[in-house]
Amino acid sequence: MSARSRAELRIEREKTGMLWWVGQTISWLALFVVLALLAIMVLIPRLGGATAYTVLTGSMRPDYQPGSLVVVRPVDLNEIQVGDVVTYQLVSGEPEVVTHRVVGVGNTLGGEQRFILRGDANNTNDAPVVPEQIRGKLWYAVPLLGFVNSAISGQQRTWLIWLAVGGLLCYSAVMLAGAWCDNRRKVEK
Repeated sequence: MSARSRAELRIEREKTGMLWWVGQTISWLALFVVLALLAIMVLIPRLGGATAYTVLTGSMRPDYQPGSLVVVRPVDLNEIQVGDVVTYQLVSGEPEVVTHRVVGVGNTLGGEQRFILRGDANNTNDAPVVPEQIRGKLWYAVPLLGFVNSAISGQQRTWLIWLAVGGLLCYSAVMLAGAWCDNRRKVEK
């Protein structure tokens, strides 16, 4: 066997050895995790017209622990029923929100609709909520992902998305170049 053949055989073994497979598995898992996080936190809510919030307190225990990511999308107020989980503004027009369960829906003597809400772990109801305060109904929730959501601001999220896209494009370019080089080596033989 010539020196060139032995070197080619060694390179082929390195590409299919145990270390190579471990590296491939880790890189594919990392890629899958990043894509899944982007989908859960950004893509799905954006496509669904929803907003992601982070549960900060224990008022919705045991179902929604602090640090849970809750994704809420707007719904027709007539669809909101007792038992639904909704996010509402504490003060109409202000950014601070709370996610609690609807325990009552009714009207005032003047005919204005009101929602009565309470955290699952709370003993008392919240102050009555007017329709303008309701941001939406719970679509889905993911435990612990809210910590990531809180740690990344809107501007950081935009940069991270572009960084992930750039990284994926670079990764695909490297893989394409590697395949092209391997193909050329096989043709030259």
